[in-house]
Amino acid sequence: MPKITFVQPDGTESALDVDAGTTVMMAALAASVEGILAECGGNAMCATCHVVVVDPTRPGLPPVSDDEDEMLDCTASPRKEGSRLSCQLPVTEELDGLVVRLPEEQM
Repeated sequence: MPKITFVQPDGTESALDVDAGTTVMMAALAASVEGILAECGGNAMCATCHVVVVDPTRPGLPPVSDDEDEMLDCTASPRKEGSRLSCQLPVTEELDGLVVRLPEEQM
């Protein structure tokens, strides 16, 4: 089972064992990780599930789609290298050990 670590802006970490096939956003919501609002429910339409992948070049990450790229320009916290919408990150075994940072704000 892949392990995904969420790092809050204050450095607090939550490491979750996540079922493959879900998304990083759904895993965060299921575990009540603070900082993921996901107002659109995972449809890449609100950018309130913004995360920053610590290693954006790691294998297994899907490419940023045009829709995701457009929404990442609308995030409340500045877009950074590694910025992704967690709803667009399906969890696979290849993502075991993924670390994502939560932004200061989502709205």
